[in-house]
Amino acid sequence: MPIPDYQSVMLPLLKFAADGKEHHIRDTINFLVEQFKLTEEQRKELLPSGVDRIFDNRIGWARTYLKKAGLIAYPKRGYFKVTERGQGSWLRILRR
Repeated sequence: MPIPDYQSVMLPLLKFAADGKEHHIRDTINFLVEQFKLTEEQRKELLPSGVDRIFDNRIGWARTYLKKAGLIAYPKRGYFKVTERGQGSWLRILRR
């Protein structure tokens, strides 16, 4: 399986946050690596800049767009949690 794009990461990330707790980005990355069954090689693959890991970067973009949509919030550095709006969105998705 190829490394998923940031759009594919958004729903699993929102599901992960649905418990309403604050989640550290490292825990989220580890969880999503397992969800997408990425290999260690895929996990370590770098962007062309050679600085950031591709998958970590895509999770970062997914978080950015979820925050802009008001579905998650950043209570403190390195942490995020689902908002009331995000919790409602998640419940609507489940009912489909």
